[in-house]
Amino acid sequence: VAFLRQMAAGGHEFAFLSGPPGSGKTHLALATVQAAAAHGLAVQYVPLAQLRGRAGAGLTGLERLGLVVLADLDAVLGAREDEVALFDFHNRARATDAAVLYTALEPPAALPPGLPDLRSRLGQCTQLLLPRIDDALREAILRRKAQARGWLLDDAAIGFLLRRVGREMTSLTTLLDRLDRASLAEQRRVTVPFIRAFLEQDGGA
Repeated sequence: VAFLRQMAAGGHEFAFLSGPPGSGKTHLALATVQAAAAHGLAVQYVPLAQLRGRAGAGLTGLERLGLVVLADLDAVLGAREDEVALFDFHNRARATDAAVLYTALEPPAALPPGLPDLRSRLGQCTQLLLPRIDDALREAILRRKAQARGWLLDDAAIGFLLRRVGREMTSLTTLLDRLDRASLAEQRRVTVPFIRAFLEQDGGA
């Protein structure tokens, strides 16, 4: 987090953020974009999955920005033209002192074989590896997020959420926001009965 804050504040860095699904890559990447914009940087978040087969056109001129986030690199690997476009963009960004943040499921050394020069460049980035989130960490995150909203989430409520909603952190975090608004509106504590009633009213969410 400290390193990403440094990037967002104008540090001319290249970083590679990797981790399994649900580990928080997208959350951290978007938070970095938001922080960079707050610092006055020209910034662009690029979902590479939408550029498969045409990355060259999509990356044109982005090296002139202060920070570029290239999300879900896995989506374009294996497409040689896209890999060449990424390699060229990386070099252009180096030349213009732009900061670049890549995200992917795996670190560069574990990515599928592809353009060797691109793998070499990615391997030179600062490596930020997120761990797989287990239930103990999910529970700690949920408690902390609840405390940040000014209320407590007990063990029973957390267990109910994990069983009923699932373990994907983005969905759980979104639900916490909605529960927070509902509890404030109804002036009720967030308990298992409250969560159950909320989900039933919401169609099972």
